[in-house]
Formats: sequence, C-alpha cells, structure tokens
Amino acid sequence: MQTLLAATRRRQRAVAAALVARLGGHPERGDVPGWVLITLMTAGIVTVLWAFAGPKLLELFDQAVSNVRGPNG
Repeated sequence: MQTLLAATRRRQRAVAAALVARLGGHPERGDVPGWVLITLMTAGIVTVLWAFAGPKLLELFDQAVSNVRGPNG
C-alpha cells in the first residue's frame, strides 16, 4: 500500500511539473489582480463600516476604559 501511495505522489508531482512547464510560470505565483481587488474591497468595507460604527465604537471604548479599576479597586 505504501508503495502505491508513493508512486501516486510521484506521478502527481510529475504531472504538476509538466503542466507548469507547459503553461509557464511558477505554480505558487498567484493571481495578483485578484489579490489587489480583494485588498481594495476589504479597505472599502472597513471604511464604510467605520463611517457608520466609528462613533459608537469610540463610545464603547471610552466606557470600557473608564470602568477599568486599578489594583486597589
């Protein structure tokens, strides 16, 4: 069984290497335009959420900090 698994893995690596050689490029190169789009969309979502929730988040933070007690209570 181990021999069969090892042979299968070798064959998969050979097929992947042949595919990469045929298509060109490194298999871990990634999709740069896709990552740029994801980054811009995330920044946009954070900006919109911050515009709506920012004042409430600051209020919650101020309340939490004002309720903190020192070691003497």
